[in-house]
Amino acid sequence: MRHSTRLAAAACCLLFVAGSAAALEYLPGMAWDEPRVVDPGPTDDAPPSDAVVLFGGEDLSAWENAQGWSVEDGAMVAGKGMVRSKEQFGDCQVHIEWSAPEPAEGSGQARGNSGVFLMGKYELQVLDSYDNKTYPEGQAGSIYKQIPPMVNAMRPPGEWNTYDIFWTCPKFADGELLSPATVTVVHNGVLVLNHFTLLGDTPYHRPPQYEDIGPKGPIALQDHGNPVRFRNIWVREIAAPTGAQGEPMFREGDRTWPVEQGAAGE
Repeated sequence: MRHSTRLAAAACCLLFVAGSAAALEYLPGMAWDEPRVVDPGPTDDAPPSDAVVLFGGEDLSAWENAQGWSVEDGAMVAGKGMVRSKEQFGDCQVHIEWSAPEPAEGSGQARGNSGVFLMGKYELQVLDSYDNKTYPEGQAGSIYKQIPPMVNAMRPPGEWNTYDIFWTCPKFADGELLSPATVTVVHNGVLVLNHFTLLGDTPYHRPPQYEDIGPKGPIALQDHGNPVRFRNIWVREIAAPTGAQGEPMFREGDRTWPVEQGAAGE
């Protein structure tokens, strides 16, 4: 008898919870467009189906000014002059793998130095920062001369590092800055920059400043006199979800009413 009573009480509780959950529903009023389907690839570092592959280990045909660089053992090796992607990108996700020279030579900024330039202007520093001191806003994972990484996630010289970069371009109207650029960077799986707002470009010799160069720009890799190697470079242009905003509503059973009338619909 007691067992039956406990079962009946439990059933009543479940009905009450289920009824309460279904009794009142908030409807945000958004008619979202269906997200497009992207094949993510067999591994997290493989190019997704909508990515532009800038270097897959074979040739430098996707790059301008690459005659002084070389391809060795499936890696793109820094040589004379900065290279720029022929294709330009706006807001985007960038995956790039790089390796500092081994054996390590030099110190500070003179050791394994290069850089990834978003839109050809904004530098995410590449440097052999493994057991190598330099100024914080100039080490690997920094936005050059603006902010250091939250942590130093470097692997030793000769091993491969990975940058996953999430970039939002600066926006302009009639030459006036509407919103600055922002960037999030994951270095070897470790978050090192979290939605950092850039102060402008990243020169060595003057303060940062913004200049309207249009909505897109190339990915550029720096020559700093060190044979840094790169591989598996791909880019995805990104955009926010889209939809049409309707009126937010509450729903209870077959009855709906505007949110402004309150949860009771009065």
